[in-house]
Amino acid sequence: MTITSLLVANRGEIAVRIFRTARALGLSTVAVHSDPDADALHVRSADAAVRLPGAAPADTYLRADLLIEAARAAGADAVHPGYGFLSENADFARRVGAAGLTWIGPPPEAIEAMASKTRAKDLMRAAGVPLLEPVDPATATPADLPLLLKAAAGGGGRGMRVVRDLDTLKESLDAASAEALSAFGDGEVFAEPYVERGRHVEVQVLADAHGTVWALGTRDCSLQRRHQKVIEEAPAPGLPASLRTTLHEAAVAAARAVSYRGAGTVEFLVTADGRPYFLEMNTRLQVEHPVTEAVFGLDLVALQLRVAEGAALPPAPPPATGHAVEARLYAEDPAQEWRPQTGVLHTLDVPGGLRVDTGFADGDTVGVHYDPMLAKVIAHAPTRAEAVRILAHALAGARVHGLTTNRDLLVRSLRHPEFTAGRPDTGFYARHLTALTADAPDPTPAVLAAALAEAAPAPGARLARRIGGWRNVRSQPQTRRYTVAGTEYTARYDHGGVLVDHPAVRLLAATPSRVTLEIGGVRREFHVKQNSNTGEVHVDSPLGAHTLAPVPRFPAPEDRTEPGSLLAPMPGTVVRVAEGLAPGSAVTAGQPLLWLEAMKMEHRILAPASGTLTALHAETGRQVEFGALLAVVQEEPQS
Repeated sequence: MTITSLLVANRGEIAVRIFRTARALGLSTVAVHSDPDADALHVRSADAAVRLPGAAPADTYLRADLLIEAARAAGADAVHPGYGFLSENADFARRVGAAGLTWIGPPPEAIEAMASKTRAKDLMRAAGVPLLEPVDPATATPADLPLLLKAAAGGGGRGMRVVRDLDTLKESLDAASAEALSAFGDGEVFAEPYVERGRHVEVQVLADAHGTVWALGTRDCSLQRRHQKVIEEAPAPGLPASLRTTLHEAAVAAARAVSYRGAGTVEFLVTADGRPYFLEMNTRLQVEHPVTEAVFGLDLVALQLRVAEGAALPPAPPPATGHAVEARLYAEDPAQEWRPQTGVLHTLDVPGGLRVDTGFADGDTVGVHYDPMLAKVIAHAPTRAEAVRILAHALAGARVHGLTTNRDLLVRSLRHPEFTAGRPDTGFYARHLTALTADAPDPTPAVLAAALAEAAPAPGARLARRIGGWRNVRSQPQTRRYTVAGTEYTARYDHGGVLVDHPAVRLLAATPSRVTLEIGGVRREFHVKQNSNTGEVHVDSPLGAHTLAPVPRFPAPEDRTEPGSLLAPMPGTVVRVAEGLAPGSAVTAGQPLLWLEAMKMEHRILAPASGTLTALHAETGRQVEFGALLAVVQEEPQS
């Protein structure tokens, strides 16, 4: 069969990435989009697009019937599911085939065999692959702790919880099941032992319909937050040759056991003493596939398409060369429990010529309905040390304006001694997050640069005359004040651009967009960009990136509400209210009262103190904006 037109049943960066390969192969491309995604980059990147009415994934990207109708309407003859959503849904794969369309993925029977992690483990046990034996939550004892709760369907960290106290087991099971049901349409959850300081190592497989199965090396994805990967690399560092061979053989055995076809990933947990245990097989393309592409020099999407057309793979893959590292840039605040951010992405610019996979362009809006990942940045070099250094340098020099991101955390993680030594494990952020998010760079140089850029002449004008001409009394210094992260900073300079309060800082040159300062004898360049809509000033330099404003962008809502008010920390949807909660209910400090879903993750709203609930403004299914009043708790008097 020959594919001529491809519909991608997905959104964001993975749709954009698949379209890139499809265009290179001469295929016409079809996008689908929810209402919030009507002008998204993946829609603009396709030859045609079909609307999926609604906003929530359950009404749009999880509707198999609408996706198949879209393919027919646009004249597509093949469907690529991307990752997430319906990519591991055997029923969707069958319906695509039944509609006369080519499914770019494994056979439905293979998806079915591996889609449920519980059934997949039974299959792997029969094949002799080492497993972590499941634990029945109903009979769990303190000796079984800690436990890891996992969604039987899907992945991406959703529907996962670590339980360290049996008293919280039921609540965690309910929360994990609700999150899994919302994300995958299946609330089945199982429990297994949680391995402290284990490593998440996986093997990329690719199989054709002619009996060939490739094991395309290993990846290490141990640096995770909320059980979602943050930094991935290939090959996994520091594995003995014998362990690599064991993992490759187990992955190939898993693929052959289900007559696999296409791209898939077999995931393992490797303990601190080097024992591997099968976790799951993802029957789709992984988010982190670019690192494998880099070290093998392959285009996995192109190979998926060729395999779907019936082509045979060569007997063996090409040799791997070098090392690749990928970092996921998220719109989130790691210092605030990874709180996702929404708003306009004004600038996304990563220097150094690295591969950047993104679903956003400058000026696009990051909404509340989907994952907050902005981009994946990938570096490839002859050695691991070089790849890590190149990626950290590029991220440090990136200009990302408009949203709080995890960029600084990524840079510090890549430069952390444990990571540079090649000893990543899944407990990395549990141990180091506080230190990695502390001690933000001093904003004073950025404040000085912003003030001088504001006073700088237009190109061709004389700096001293332009600055001096701004004031009525030339002998008095000019003053500019900016707020940075809630703290006010002041810059004062005289008519010649001399900084009054900073004798060690000297102005060398200034334009409205670039300022050169000599600080303590060292020349520094500052890029300055003012947002005409918000008034914010973004300053980027090797000393750090800062956003400056005359007032905070979001005035703290708690400043204008009564004590004990519970405010929405982000836009989202109320998915659950604690059972029996109503005005007059007694609550205890730290008790979960509400569950808010934003960007595919659930966030608990806790009682700030012990006392009485005096108001409840939230109900299940209600959408709320940032700062919306959800409830009020009147604190009980201290005895």
